[in-house]
Amino acid sequence: MNCSDRRDLGLLLLRLGTGGVLAAHGAQKLLGWFGGGGIEGTGQAMEAMGYAPGRASATAAGLAEAGGGALLALGLATPAAGAAAAGAMVGAAAVHAPNGFFAQAGGYEYAASLGLTAVGLAVTGPGRLSLDHALGHTVNRNWMVPVAFAATAAATTVIVGARNKRVRKAAEGEQEPLFD
Repeated sequence: MNCSDRRDLGLLLLRLGTGGVLAAHGAQKLLGWFGGGGIEGTGQAMEAMGYAPGRASATAAGLAEAGGGALLALGLATPAAGAAAAGAMVGAAAVHAPNGFFAQAGGYEYAASLGLTAVGLAVTGPGRLSLDHALGHTVNRNWMVPVAFAATAAATTVIVGARNKRVRKAAEGEQEPLFD
């Protein structure tokens, strides 16, 4: 086995692991599989976290995770898949950020790890053991990487920004009086 073969095998393992986890996580949201809340339960949770409307937010997050994860695992449309998954993880990290970094305390460590791995795969490419390679990279062109990340960054900025504004506004109403 030469270095190129090892690199392709490593990329395959990263894609399968990260993509599989993301796809399962999205299936929890979309279908209620693996103990998830499905669209209704996840929609209510999303609404409580400040993402409104909840059902649409649950659908978007579930599709980005399940779809992006499945595409990453297959090595198909890798720039778009990685960007979508990373965007979903930025949304998750925004919820967990007040708890610090480490997942043990409810922090954003897990979302950051998945998101950064998805970004790395999108930038690096899927390797030769992928559908992108088998299809001649028709949906994995170099120009697609910055376009996918620019579109995802714009959408994520708007969505997370609106969520943060809702959370701040709700917190203002819950503030205790400064003086008795």
